[in-house]
Amino acid sequence: MASTPIAIIATEAQPKGPSGYPQDLRRKVEGREKRVLGDVFGLANFGVNLTTLAPGAASALRHAHRTQDEFVYILEGEPTLVTDAGDTPLRPGVCAGFKAGSGDAHCLVNRSDRPVVYLEIGDRSPGDVVAYPDDDLHAEMGSDGMWRYSRKDGSPL
Repeated sequence: MASTPIAIIATEAQPKGPSGYPQDLRRKVEGREKRVLGDVFGLANFGVNLTTLAPGAASALRHAHRTQDEFVYILEGEPTLVTDAGDTPLRPGVCAGFKAGSGDAHCLVNRSDRPVVYLEIGDRSPGDVVAYPDDDLHAEMGSDGMWRYSRKDGSPL
C-alpha cells in the first residue's frame, strides 16, 4: 500500500487527464493543465489545484456553483477574470473568491502571450449543482463525488 507523502514539489505532481466536459465543449479549455494537489494528500473536504493556462486557454466554461465556494490566487501571468459584471485583469499576487450560491458565473481566460499559473481551491460539497450560462450544459455532483453532465433540458450526454 502506497503511503501519503508529507510534502511534494507541486510542479512535479501528475497532471490531471482531459476535461470531463462533453467533447463539443472541451475545446474551450484546451491548453489548461491541472495538477490536482489535494488528491495527492488524500484531502476530502476541499480540493487544491495548481493550474497552468497556455495563451488562449480558459480555466473552465463560465460557471456558478450552488454549494461550492471557490478561490483563486494568481502566481504567474496576467489572466482576465470574466464574471457577470464584466472583465477584470488580474496579475501575480491578486486573488479572487466566488461564494457558493451567488449565481455570479466566472472563469479565467488567458488573453496574453505568456502562460498563466494559479492556485485554485474549492470545497467538495456533495450534491453541488453548476450552472453554465453561456453553454448548453448542466452539472450535478453525485454522492460518489463524480460530476454528471446533461444538457439544460435534462437530456443526457
